[in-house]
Amino acid sequence: MQIIEDKTLLLRTRYPDKIQNVDTARVVDITEDIYTMTVSWNLDNAKDLTELKMKNVPSPIMRDYAWGGVFPPMEHQKATAEFLTLNPRAFCFNEQGTGKTAACIWASDYLLDMGEINRVLIVSPLSIMQSAWQTDLFQFAVHRSVGIAYGSKEKRVEVIEADYDYVVVNYDGVNVIQEEIKAGKFDLIIIDEANAYKTATTKRWKTMARIIEEHTMVWMLTGTPAAQSPVDAHGLAKLCVPHNVARAKATYRDLVMYQISRFKWIPKPDALDTVFRTLQPAIRFTKEECLDLPDIVYTEREAPLTKQQEHYYKEVRTQFLMLAEDEIVTSANAAVNINKLLQISCGAVYANSGATIEFDVNNRLNAVKEVIDESIAKVLVFVPFRHTIELLQTYLDSQNIAAECITGSVPLHKRTDIIKRFQTNNDTKVLIIQPQAAAHGVTLTAASTVIWYAPVTSIETYLQANARINRKGQTNKMTVVHIQGSQVERRLYKLLSGKLATHTQLLDLYNEVIK
Repeated sequence: MQIIEDKTLLLRTRYPDKIQNVDTARVVDITEDIYTMTVSWNLDNAKDLTELKMKNVPSPIMRDYAWGGVFPPMEHQKATAEFLTLNPRAFCFNEQGTGKTAACIWASDYLLDMGEINRVLIVSPLSIMQSAWQTDLFQFAVHRSVGIAYGSKEKRVEVIEADYDYVVVNYDGVNVIQEEIKAGKFDLIIIDEANAYKTATTKRWKTMARIIEEHTMVWMLTGTPAAQSPVDAHGLAKLCVPHNVARAKATYRDLVMYQISRFKWIPKPDALDTVFRTLQPAIRFTKEECLDLPDIVYTEREAPLTKQQEHYYKEVRTQFLMLAEDEIVTSANAAVNINKLLQISCGAVYANSGATIEFDVNNRLNAVKEVIDESIAKVLVFVPFRHTIELLQTYLDSQNIAAECITGSVPLHKRTDIIKRFQTNNDTKVLIIQPQAAAHGVTLTAASTVIWYAPVTSIETYLQANARINRKGQTNKMTVVHIQGSQVERRLYKLLSGKLATHTQLLDLYNEVIK
């Protein structure tokens, strides 16, 4: 396909009847059975040609848009924006740190300019509503009005009912004000970290399904599609491109998985190909394709369990073994029990009564300090459990190591302030983070070292958390350090590094650990 004088598309086809319905289309030459045709180059015609599965259709955004903002777009960002403007329902699978937020802003801003849409709703994790989306909107679409729907229901409703061009709301906030959102006349819904909507039986998914109407444009963003299982693609597709999948999840599961026992399923050899076909139209750029980032080095540090930890670890493992003999172990309770063992390794276990039992974890604390001392740049420490975060911060304070913390209980505005200080203030050496609280969207390139105080059971969380330092602006060689002292930790890190921490592997790991 060629662009003639910036106003006409020249294309060749064997099926002219399809193209004839496109406005201004006409045949200019016939050679054997190849028809050469021209079409006026405008957004409507480009979208029509895209729907007809024509290849390499250029979007007029490349001709008409000014690409505003504090930074010029990179080529892969232009390509992403171009793709999105031509596809009302689409997936963007660009890897973390490649700038897909900015690409979405440019694409949607262009559609606003063209009168194709009037309002945009951005649905994102709470942790990046301000630090990623609001910041980028102010940087790349400063002429647009932006509202953050957060706080009480009244405050959220006030934002929705105001005449903002862009409204940003967190996942759970959508549930609170779903009727107001439906009445808000949003033409485009951008769902960030879309894996949160992979399961069609959740309240979150059902609420979004009620909000999305037939004419609503939907762009779903995630760097890790179907990370846990090929079946995850069903929920994403059913929400965005329902014509691509069967209504029943079981039907799709049978398409991509083999059942090898009552509770165990494995992907079919062609599962990835099926997922690829299901999640279309889609675009993906990897870091290697578009950013010159330093390599990441992965290493381990041993933190042997103390005698007290070993005693409780063995005792709890024995209890789990007895439990497994009396009832069927599922992936869900396997994950819960594995977390109990991880808590012991970390230094604090939550008893059924609600009390917290603390252990001597000097070996682990010393291992963390050694890595921090060896690091030239700043350090991120990911700690899965809140009480352990408090324990670690107290220890670092005693060692005169300046550290700040982000947990799920830290308010959004305080998270933003902490992240800003960490990125710009040389006084803070360490940022301790609960992975789920800052795994998405935020840039923490002031650090070049990540310490995992203990592993998590989600490959998605693990990859997203590591990506906080592996983003544009990183100039240092990056290191990811796994602190380990127990069998379950070593095995989990191996699974995570091999990107195999799925529900099936967790169940297998549980059976392996307790016996």
